[in-house]
Amino acid sequence: MRMIMLKKISSTNLLRPLSDASTDLKKVLNEKVPQEQERVKAFRKSHGSTKVGDVTVDMMYGGMRGIKGLVWEPSVLDPEEGIRFRGKSIPECQKLLPKAPGGAEPLPEGLFWLLITGDVPTDAQVKAISQEWAARSSLPSHVVKTLNDLPKNIHPMTQFSAAITLLNSESEFVKAYGSGVHKSKYWESVYEDSMNLIAKLPGVAATIYRNTYKDGKGLGSVDSGKDWSWNFANMLGYDNPQFIELLRLYLTIHSDHEGGNVSAHTTHLVGSALSDPYLSFAAGMNGLAGPLHGLANQEVLVWLQKLRAKVGDNPSDEKLKDFIWSTLKSGQVVPGYGHAVLRKTDPRYTCQREFALKHLPEDSLFKLVSQVYKVVPPILLETGKVKNPWPNVDAHSGVLLQYYGMKEMNYYTVLFGVSRALGVLASLVWDRALGLPIERPKSLSTDLLIKAVKA
Repeated sequence: MRMIMLKKISSTNLLRPLSDASTDLKKVLNEKVPQEQERVKAFRKSHGSTKVGDVTVDMMYGGMRGIKGLVWEPSVLDPEEGIRFRGKSIPECQKLLPKAPGGAEPLPEGLFWLLITGDVPTDAQVKAISQEWAARSSLPSHVVKTLNDLPKNIHPMTQFSAAITLLNSESEFVKAYGSGVHKSKYWESVYEDSMNLIAKLPGVAATIYRNTYKDGKGLGSVDSGKDWSWNFANMLGYDNPQFIELLRLYLTIHSDHEGGNVSAHTTHLVGSALSDPYLSFAAGMNGLAGPLHGLANQEVLVWLQKLRAKVGDNPSDEKLKDFIWSTLKSGQVVPGYGHAVLRKTDPRYTCQREFALKHLPEDSLFKLVSQVYKVVPPILLETGKVKNPWPNVDAHSGVLLQYYGMKEMNYYTVLFGVSRALGVLASLVWDRALGLPIERPKSLSTDLLIKAVKA
């Protein structure tokens, strides 16, 4: 058996053409799916027995880090360059993807088109998605009632997961599967569910926000002439144009981070059992709620508040270093720094920093974050225990939300979840289009693993 050498692929090699002129996304996919099915079929026929990697004992005990075991089309994470969405870096997406009139940040609708088709969409195609999501956005009465009846002390992510699960009552895939539709058509009803779910998520998330923090008052409505992020901000009760631009950026850069992270992998895994997109995505959101995943941006802010209380708003570098060393010597980590895959500053951190430099350069919390960015990496390198001393996306996102008045840290992971739907549901459509089977890796006991190593 031959082994495939996985080399770094340049962005030039990965560039894809502009999408065709149709504004009907499902029509575009109907043309692409058969072509991709044939391409994958031919590849598997000629290279199905080719090895792509080896598994070590450390990988098995260490959370399967580095094991190549998933197919994930929307994005790939490069240790040096960071995330690429269908071959496009974040700066490239910021440049190429359509924007709202007068806006500077890419519209998430455009990123979704890119993630699910591989093509850069036109302005007309993005506008069509905005209109389609607005038309699909209404929530079933039983979901609204359930959210309104939940006690305010239930965590927003628990409410979010519960509401998504309840939306399963609307599943087109469940209906199609029950009617005996051929498996080659599974992707079509999964697509419909995914489009409906993405359209409804801002309404679910905004209802949770207004109920939990604003006594259920002031929930805005959907304007069919506006984009997805504008409508989300309006429902949340925010009308600051800069906040809306931030939300467009936030929902774009948090959308996907290849398939091995907990929320993406869980959605894929549950979907592989032919659970519908609502149940699959709800499972993914339960994973996102963990402190080692989506809850991390909240932990960064908690740490920054402790830092601020100890050293003030304008500490010397020496005071900052003393606090950081104290944190590390107590057995804690500096939250927001380091990443399981990345070995440089997360480009999602960088684009948020650039947004802050443009819109809030004098904000005291942003200045503190910038100082931490200067001081922490050399300290982490000095410990000799950290492979990546650079900040990830969580080190910055909460600071921006705080500046624009969204102070409720427990809610931040819900925003992350709304964004993550774009990537994981785009991938779920392709899982069914390619007929990927139920996921069932082989496990071993420690005794059997020791025996296998001795052999």
